[in-house]
Amino acid sequence: MAKVIVTGAAGFIGSTLSHHLLDRGDKVVGVDNLNAYYDPALKQARLARLEARTGFQSHVLDLMDRQGISRIFEVTAPDLVVNLAAQAGVRYSLESPATYIDSNVVGFLNILEACRSVKPRHLVFASTSSAYGANGKMPFSPHESANHPLTLYAATKLANESMAHAYAHLFGIPATGLRFFTVYGPWGRPDMALFKFTAAILRGDPIDVYGEGGMQRDFTYVDDIVAGILTALDHPPSPNPIWDPMVPDPATSGVAPWRILNIGASRPVELMTYIAVLEARLGRKAVLNLMPMQPGDVVRTSADISDIQALGYAPVTDVETGIGKFVDWYLDYYRPNPV
Repeated sequence: MAKVIVTGAAGFIGSTLSHHLLDRGDKVVGVDNLNAYYDPALKQARLARLEARTGFQSHVLDLMDRQGISRIFEVTAPDLVVNLAAQAGVRYSLESPATYIDSNVVGFLNILEACRSVKPRHLVFASTSSAYGANGKMPFSPHESANHPLTLYAATKLANESMAHAYAHLFGIPATGLRFFTVYGPWGRPDMALFKFTAAILRGDPIDVYGEGGMQRDFTYVDDIVAGILTALDHPPSPNPIWDPMVPDPATSGVAPWRILNIGASRPVELMTYIAVLEARLGRKAVLNLMPMQPGDVVRTSADISDIQALGYAPVTDVETGIGKFVDWYLDYYRPNPV
């Protein structure tokens, strides 16, 4: 049994992770600010399910509240910390850049400072596949350079990776950054493609298909993402004994207990195939509004997951199964009017 602080516990991935931690006997202290970036009622519903469980305690708090975060860490004295709280969304970072700096950079600094005080066994934090930016070498490997982000959102996540390395080096805080690849599944985010596509198809509205349908994504089911988080969480990093400062490996460190891992399905799927599976599950055809690529988008993503596979990770959910589970949840959650 471990005491685990999970930030973003009312979020899509954070709530799913919290259930899995509780299932295995851990005690979870959830932190979330319940902001209105998307429907707070959905966040409240996720949180209510967790609060009904033994071993879960929640705090409504923003990462920007430095004293509040410090207090929770001091009282909890966590064994493990998983930071999933952040201002999400790639496209929204074009509209509200300051929000991303406040939440993702200053907020993460407050997490690092709290970890500096209580010395957890391991800090795991969310990064993103968007970090690869202009890098076109497939599959994306954390051992390759990721120095050309295409959005501020991605830039803030790269900043998190660098900040965590500095704290791991200076204060001995084992830290793992996880680059997630296109997460989907039940209790998902309304601003993400599957959620938006489902709602629009049920209403009979057109769906916006960027890249004119030519994009591919390494769609990863949420339970597979969580399995990866747990795998990483249970394997704190050590300094890499063969790290060469003359040819530095971007995914590991020779001076700090720090690393970067990809979590994906490693099975890229064409967007039009993804839509076809959804159409089949809903029994309705989509009206397609084909559009050009949006700023910050890339044509294809594909994860090299060999490092986390070596720790025991194995994604198991194909898109047919995952989309089916999402649709079942969606129709149940929004009944009798699932639109």
